[in-house]
Amino acid sequence: MTQGKVLDPRAGGARRFEGKVAVVTGAGQGIGAATARRLAQEGASVVIADLNQVGAQSVRDELRDFGANAIFKIGDLSKYENAAAVMEAAKAEYGKIDVLCNIAGGNIWYQSFWLYEPDQIEAEVGKNFWTSVWCTRAVLPYMIEQRSGAIVNVASHSVVGKFRVPYAASKGGNIALATSVAREVAEFGIRVNCVAPSGTSVQDRVTPGTFGIEIPGTDLPPEEIESQERYRTQIRPMEVPMGRSGTPDEQAAAFAFLASDDASYITGQVLPVGGGQPYPF
Repeated sequence: MTQGKVLDPRAGGARRFEGKVAVVTGAGQGIGAATARRLAQEGASVVIADLNQVGAQSVRDELRDFGANAIFKIGDLSKYENAAAVMEAAKAEYGKIDVLCNIAGGNIWYQSFWLYEPDQIEAEVGKNFWTSVWCTRAVLPYMIEQRSGAIVNVASHSVVGKFRVPYAASKGGNIALATSVAREVAEFGIRVNCVAPSGTSVQDRVTPGTFGIEIPGTDLPPEEIESQERYRTQIRPMEVPMGRSGTPDEQAAAFAFLASDDASYITGQVLPVGGGQPYPF
């Protein structure tokens, strides 16, 4: 660790990932970037996988400036060949893969389900579900061979929310992926879990105070805009007892816990990180 430099002060000096290799998808921004910082802070060599080259390179440079080992790999992870290339690059660079955090994704549209076009639905599902499916499939042979590993998927409180049905369905799929794969690979010493964030304030994406809900677009029908505004200002704030959005660092702490040996007897579980918002699982 570089003296005097801190990527995540929440780590409190912990070094749970000393000598370990972590692949973090979606690490060019938001929760993924925060998770990459947290794992590097605790000693991990990090492979940053993202579509956003500018963001991925920036995070890679930040980790290296800190003194961590880090590389980035650019590609559309909703395609299996790109997911496989990321794992091959990680193995080639560092010789193993101890951790996979499937964080790539993000809500694209915010509207009632009947307003979605078929191509919008396919885009949401590809970005938020297939990325986790293919990355999990691609990493498992490496983890099975070494008889160890930890995979952490990202879900969402949106599975019981509104205006994001394709996104919510994809996050529900990530839960099922984690709980089902966990049963299949436990005998190989591999754990698979899931973090379920609630609204998280990510700079340049979410207006402060909106609890992670983007302002509705003006191209929507007036009744749709009115419905969204009512939900955003009246209903949604009451759902979060702590009365605020989460931060990427708070979500990253949960990913780090489930990926670490502190969670060595936890697999097939969902950890809600939502300020006390009720979660159905």
